[in-house]
Amino acid sequence: MNSNTEHKNWRSKLHEIIYEADTPKGKGFDVILLIAIIASIILVMLESVKSFDDKYHNFLNISEWVITILFSLEYIARIVTVKKPFKYIFSFYGIVDFLATIPKYLSLIFAGTHALVALRALRLLRVFRILKLARYLGASQNLVNALKASKAKISVFLFAVIITAIILGTIMYLIEGEENGFTNIPKSVYWCIVTLTTVGFGDITPQTPIGQFIASLVMVLGYGIIAVPTGIVSAEYTHSLKNNDNSSEEDIPLNSQSCGNCLDDTHKDGAQFCHKCGYQLYNE
Repeated sequence: MNSNTEHKNWRSKLHEIIYEADTPKGKGFDVILLIAIIASIILVMLESVKSFDDKYHNFLNISEWVITILFSLEYIARIVTVKKPFKYIFSFYGIVDFLATIPKYLSLIFAGTHALVALRALRLLRVFRILKLARYLGASQNLVNALKASKAKISVFLFAVIITAIILGTIMYLIEGEENGFTNIPKSVYWCIVTLTTVGFGDITPQTPIGQFIASLVMVLGYGIIAVPTGIVSAEYTHSLKNNDNSSEEDIPLNSQSCGNCLDDTHKDGAQFCHKCGYQLYNE
């Protein structure tokens, strides 16, 4: 009985450190983890610089192996400390953690897979838990709703822009001709799109006075075209905010208390049981 209690305490303490960011130990663990992730990404970037890799190859390789082993131990610890390991393994973060760890081992068998360790950058998403950025997800959801509500208007607008680009591109093809670089209509339409978006690569430029005049009109038109989608989305975003005035920030979870059974981490402060599966939460 005592051994079971000790085992439970061991698992609960380790779970609290690994999965939660509200406690000093948990926050310290996540900060160290993020530093290790950033260090690993920097090592991969430096290894891609041939002159640097030739000089410090052994150091880079050893450092990367040390970080990979640490990540492997962390991955195993995350599996051990949850009641349903497969729930974590096939979760979003579980897949990301696996993909961030396995490339270094695969590099021993398959050449060219080592660069995949750059996937560790995805693990930086854990910063949302550490800095409690969940409070801002409500605003991002309003933006997503605004984009969805605007898709019909934006689609019609983009269709009109495409037609305009085809017409203007065809006109420029007829005016400038092959001798000035407008060798065909698709390439002329490409020039029109590049000019409308104010990118201006400069690989094709009009040479005739009429072509330059039309190009000037296209450039001015481009600024107006950029502003229209912004106005459409802004109007829908304002409308979305008015419809969500009744929502309260108190409904947004600001802690990172994680359930050892289903891994849900959207619990309110002071919660004793998981609101999703009813499993008792680990508490000090």
